[in-house]
Amino acid sequence: MSADERRESPFAASMLEHADAPPRNTSGNPTMGEIISRRFSRREILQGALAVSAISTTIGAKALAAAEATKTETSQSAFHFTEVEAGVDAHHHVAEGYDADVLLRWGDALFPDSPSFDPARQAPEAQARQFGYNNDFVGYLPMPGAADPSSHGVLFVNHEYTNPHLMFPGIVEIKDGKLSMHAATPERFRIEAMAHGATIAEIRKVDGKWALIKDSSLNRRVTVATEIHLSGPVSGTDRVKTNADPSGRKVLGTLNNCSGAMTPWGTFVSGEENIHGYFSGALPEGHRETANYQRLSIPLAPYAWGRFEDRFDLSKEPNEANRFGWVVEVDPFDPQSVPKKRTALGRFKHEGADNVVAKDGRVAVYLGDDERFDYVYKFVTASRFDPTNRAANMDLLDTGTLHVAKFSADGTVLWLPLVFGQGPLTEANGFSNQADVLIETRRAADLVGATKMDRPEDITPHAATGRVYIMLTNNTKRKPDEVDAANPRAENAFGHIIEIIEESGNHAATRGRWEILLKCGDPSVAAVGATFSTETSKNGWFGMPDNAVIDSAGRLWVATDGNDAKATGRADGLWAVDTDGPSRATSKLFFRVPHGAEMCGPCFTPDDTTAFVAVQHPADDGPDWPEFGRYSYYEDLSTRWPDFKPDMPARPSVVAITRKGGGKIGT
Repeated sequence: MSADERRESPFAASMLEHADAPPRNTSGNPTMGEIISRRFSRREILQGALAVSAISTTIGAKALAAAEATKTETSQSAFHFTEVEAGVDAHHHVAEGYDADVLLRWGDALFPDSPSFDPARQAPEAQARQFGYNNDFVGYLPMPGAADPSSHGVLFVNHEYTNPHLMFPGIVEIKDGKLSMHAATPERFRIEAMAHGATIAEIRKVDGKWALIKDSSLNRRVTVATEIHLSGPVSGTDRVKTNADPSGRKVLGTLNNCSGAMTPWGTFVSGEENIHGYFSGALPEGHRETANYQRLSIPLAPYAWGRFEDRFDLSKEPNEANRFGWVVEVDPFDPQSVPKKRTALGRFKHEGADNVVAKDGRVAVYLGDDERFDYVYKFVTASRFDPTNRAANMDLLDTGTLHVAKFSADGTVLWLPLVFGQGPLTEANGFSNQADVLIETRRAADLVGATKMDRPEDITPHAATGRVYIMLTNNTKRKPDEVDAANPRAENAFGHIIEIIEESGNHAATRGRWEILLKCGDPSVAAVGATFSTETSKNGWFGMPDNAVIDSAGRLWVATDGNDAKATGRADGLWAVDTDGPSRATSKLFFRVPHGAEMCGPCFTPDDTTAFVAVQHPADDGPDWPEFGRYSYYEDLSTRWPDFKPDMPARPSVVAITRKGGGKIGT
């Protein structure tokens, strides 16, 4: 996730999430903005959209107020709870009648022999035995044979990246009103490296509250030192061979893991996203990977790990970067299992890899490339899921067809195959085999004519309906000459949500239809062009959709990244969004994060009685929040959530939300 889309920071040079590169898609493929324009301009003009867009901000505000006064009488929403009030402060907030309990915090001990968290005396050996930093994706799987599958299970949590200015004391200096941060040391590098990766933790409800089972044999950390196998078409090929691994089959670690998903056979998949920020150095002149790396902005090195470990220096290990940018699969129920990077799913800046069993039994995996003007993908397995034989499913993701989406003005979407030898994906265009197509997935998608999108992040399929929801966070680089009356937002700051209806409700289909579910932003400001329903209250609208999940009742929940005091006057949070019936496009705020944080990882237990969410980078930033009004760093934090102790920094944490007295969430 590219945070310069949402806020500025004086520590941008040292924080990966602030290392968003200029758009690298130079193909002539049409943008989603252009497609939306062609698709909707005539229809919306006939429906009076031009007149609506000319309404003044004042009239828009009055309309919103009128809707607020009547919404309780007319609402047919699938969600029933009292909304949280939108705003910004140092605390988290959940809907009335619910508890939001911190379950796991950065530094929490995961094993009986883990050292206690001491932020003033951190060590890499300790961090490797503690909960990692910046939790993003959260997934839950019931324990096999559990008496209550929704009260005893395994949690999987990604640790995307690190914020050193929030993590370590004594590294920020203020001189003449300017702030700077000391360069990383070898020791600090090792601590930060061990704070990346993932955590697997067995958890259980005890007296109605979730708790870690610290002595569980399933508890595990996956870090940059964990052996991971490359599997699928790229495994063993020349472009992933290194001095340390001449076989091209074994990689140490996983980096910048953003979103992910559970699979039907009981594993977790995790997407490697902004891997460009870890590499430094220069490729040898004329090296074959030069154009490939440029398309992924490699190197753009705020971390500059190449100073501490040779494999992250392109001049010493030119192929190492090809070993990152994949989807990683982990078996949580076998602590001795080796995670696998499933190369058949393509290499790019993966947000996640949500998946669903299609009507014919094959598995469809939806993938977003989180970059402005990049693409939406779908992988369909060659073999079928066998619900009676877990072992037979364990390598399903190694064989199948990767597709990329082309959205047309007539409302259709085509899934174009990315297969070596088909269309332009030939030796004449620099591809020698399927491994080349997958290593250079972006270039392959450029050549087949995919549609440029506005930062596709989570893509969430609905198993029963054949619908798919694409979170498009924003694209502030959209130019005014790409905008017209049907798409009136130059510099799309607030993003939108696309709904795909796959043909015949079949997720393995190669075509479907599409609509816009929501254009996000403040509906009281007519110039923004937001399209929330009139039932949406002043608290219910949001910008910057990012992660999403569909609960067991088929309802859509959306987490955001980029709402803050400056951008929207509200913190990020979790919103419930209606997708059907008269209340379609109605949104309600359910949970709000503390200042500076991002909302990540919504996940529900099978019976919807618990929602797990991840609060990432609390206290990041401060100048734009009048209550604080200055930059936030370890010694002077805008919030010390969740501990609120003077000797504790802000700590990214996983929160378990339950209904007081029990019951389903949001009903």
